[in-house]
Amino acid sequence: MPPIEEAKVRSWITRVAAGYGFAVGEIHYIFCDDARILEVNKQFLGHDYYTDIITFDYTTPSRLNGDIYISLDTVRTNAEQVGVSFDEELRRILIHGVLHLTGQADKTPETKAVMTEKENKALAKWCQ
Repeated sequence: MPPIEEAKVRSWITRVAAGYGFAVGEIHYIFCDDARILEVNKQFLGHDYYTDIITFDYTTPSRLNGDIYISLDTVRTNAEQVGVSFDEELRRILIHGVLHLTGQADKTPETKAVMTEKENKALAKWCQ
């Protein structure tokens, strides 16, 4: 389990959510390994591949709620591949899940580019 500054992360997520017109309800992060995220992917989505994140959205019209599975193995691999620290990549994935809860998709090249832009904007708020 990575060390996480819970109060700082909570404040950051709250600020990002507010920018999309949402309050934060219950968001549960489930940190796991590649084997577990593959199980979840197969069981709930019918996908037989690894991923860094799976978001289950229970959001109401004004409040973000969801379960977010994050494979720490894949986060580590992604960080190495793009040349950033594990912590930086983990923050990107944490907020990626939140953006999904706000309704942002990333299934096409166009929506993926928009998602990345929104991640970058949210990451800029990390130190504020």
